[in-house]
Amino acid sequence: MCYDLDARPPLPPIRGAAADAGQVTLTSADGTQIAAYAAKAAAAEAPGIVILPDVRGLHPFYEELALRFAEAGVHAVAIDYFGRTADTAHRGEGFDFMSHVARTEPATLNADAAAGVAYLRSAQGGAAGRIYTVGFCFAGRLSSMQAAAGLGLAGVISFYGPPVDASRVGLPAPADEAPRFTCPVLAIYGGADEGIPAGERDAYDRALEAAGVEHRTVVYPNAPHSFFDRRAGDHAQASEDAWGEVLRFVGAA
Repeated sequence: MCYDLDARPPLPPIRGAAADAGQVTLTSADGTQIAAYAAKAAAAEAPGIVILPDVRGLHPFYEELALRFAEAGVHAVAIDYFGRTADTAHRGEGFDFMSHVARTEPATLNADAAAGVAYLRSAQGGAAGRIYTVGFCFAGRLSSMQAAAGLGLAGVISFYGPPVDASRVGLPAPADEAPRFTCPVLAIYGGADEGIPAGERDAYDRALEAAGVEHRTVVYPNAPHSFFDRRAGDHAQASEDAWGEVLRFVGAA
């Protein structure tokens, strides 16, 4: 599990204001309507980022994260995964997200990420020239795999995304697919995350190195899974540093 409904993203360095923010509806390649939350940066020629949420789908953490990216000078859109199996309305604490996660498929997850990329390339989304993805936990893996999706991305970012072994919904392991990657990778982990031990992180690094993929791995030694949360005061320094890593990676530092 990543973030509960009370979690909130740490505050980034504020460089401006969001020019516009709110709910939008995207259309995936198969015609499915996708709930999303978009925030447009006021900065000229800002890059764009598609935010891929954890297993809960679109919820307040990710809506606010899109807004914080815009305030830091990055056009952002956070997407939902469950348009094929649930309505697009806001969902409360009792939403049975795991039953919907089990019904997702790699092809449609990738198509929905592509819809987010297309939105950021449009005038409505900011007409971003450079586009990245960022994902958390379940979607950390999904974000990594966008490096092989042929979307013309400038880079992919993973927060605590499992890098080895196939996922429960059939997403391949990023370490296995590294030879197909076509853009740089930023992988961020908590060193105290028991679900992703050092051996797995090292295996991913070796695979990226062998494939000639530009990459950076950042591990915060005492941080747990889901440390990137402003309620986690003990890990505030790690969160602040992680913001810096992300904004430098996307060229918005």
